[in-house]
Amino acid sequence: MFKKILIANRGEISVRIIRACREMGIRTVAVFSEVDRNTIPVRIADEAICIGPADSTQSYLNIPAILTAAELTDAEAVHPGYGFLSENAHFAEACAAAGIVFIGPTAENIRSGGNKSRAREIMQSNDVPVIPGSDGILKDMDEAIEMARKIGYPVILKASQGGGGKGMKIVVSEDELQHAFNMAQREASTAFGSKDLYLEKYISPLRHIEVQIISDGKGNVVHLGERDCPVQRRHQKLIEESPSPAVTPRIRKKLGDLAVRAARAFNYKNVGTIEFAVGPDWVPYFMEINTRVQVEHPVTEMVTGVDLIKEQIAIASGLPLSIRQSQVEMVGHSIECRINAEDPEKFIPSPGMVEFFYQPGGPGVRVDSAAFTGWSVPMQYDSLIAKLIVHGRDREEAVMRMRRCLSEFKVEGIKTTIDFHKLVLENEEFLSGNFDTGLVEKMSARRE
Repeated sequence: MFKKILIANRGEISVRIIRACREMGIRTVAVFSEVDRNTIPVRIADEAICIGPADSTQSYLNIPAILTAAELTDAEAVHPGYGFLSENAHFAEACAAAGIVFIGPTAENIRSGGNKSRAREIMQSNDVPVIPGSDGILKDMDEAIEMARKIGYPVILKASQGGGGKGMKIVVSEDELQHAFNMAQREASTAFGSKDLYLEKYISPLRHIEVQIISDGKGNVVHLGERDCPVQRRHQKLIEESPSPAVTPRIRKKLGDLAVRAARAFNYKNVGTIEFAVGPDWVPYFMEINTRVQVEHPVTEMVTGVDLIKEQIAIASGLPLSIRQSQVEMVGHSIECRINAEDPEKFIPSPGMVEFFYQPGGPGVRVDSAAFTGWSVPMQYDSLIAKLIVHGRDREEAVMRMRRCLSEFKVEGIKTTIDFHKLVLENEEFLSGNFDTGLVEKMSARRE
């Protein structure tokens, strides 16, 4: 087992990793930018080292600076968390070249998973159903028109190297295709350095179901059930839960079997997520593979009792999986609300000083956060300031517990999405469990 791990990230995920390491008897190194000098990870890690100014390209995305920090502190491994360099194949290779273990999947896993068109090809060759669409990257606009006519509108354009909703455009008619194609290319080029696009049939109404998988690279692969992520805005997840209120045991088994098959097809190692698009007919289509730990991983931990961060670290150190599929059991129900420093009406960032911060607690409540009274939320990074996670005996108890927690959660000095989450938790469609990724847009339309 490692003696010291450097965490190449910031905020709540850094705190989460530090906690797991401490319970495993592993020392930690936190890296930080100049604007993050007085943050919680810096204060609670065993060591901390500044790697550059606030601009992430000069700090949290600065591979030479991170590797130098690891060498200076004698860290044997690097945990990238999520975001930043977590899905950067070059970073994984650079770690290996420096004799430092990258706690995550292989560089080839990251490269294949990050190339959405390549991932589709791998799935198709291994009998995992994919959404009807282009077999690879679109050569030009003419091919996009031809493919859209073939599969029928509506369609969706996606950045081949993309994620997080960037470079993604829904097109309902051929008249809109040219403009959407140009817009998607520009967004993709700006966000990912590649303007490559592919095209798929747009499924509506859509249920976004993802399955957590773990593989040790020694032939052992397990899935930990599904997470339901239909509460989204502009393709960004806002609320996640496990298990899905709409998935039956038969569909759960099918999703799990497909996810394990997909992981084996990728020769996957470590923790990952297989995402599926599910339409009204409940036919699951492979959407993408996320080659990192997800923001919403706590809901899976709450219902299975499996510590995903500890599993990541153990696998990276060469140990086999600590569990088998027959040992996996989903107990109760868990919901996660992402609390962002954003205006809940306009969903625009709200950086600034947190004048008062009080988080809820009690049985079945978990808050993953690095926020505190007196902390200044920087404008340079993601607006997530806390993840509120609850667990109940069933979905009804989990919903009631989440409502109680949201009413207790107090953040003053900045705007947050707490009030938005309160509205969702009172929404009849959400409570019924019979809703899709269009829920937030429907709620917004009714309020207008």
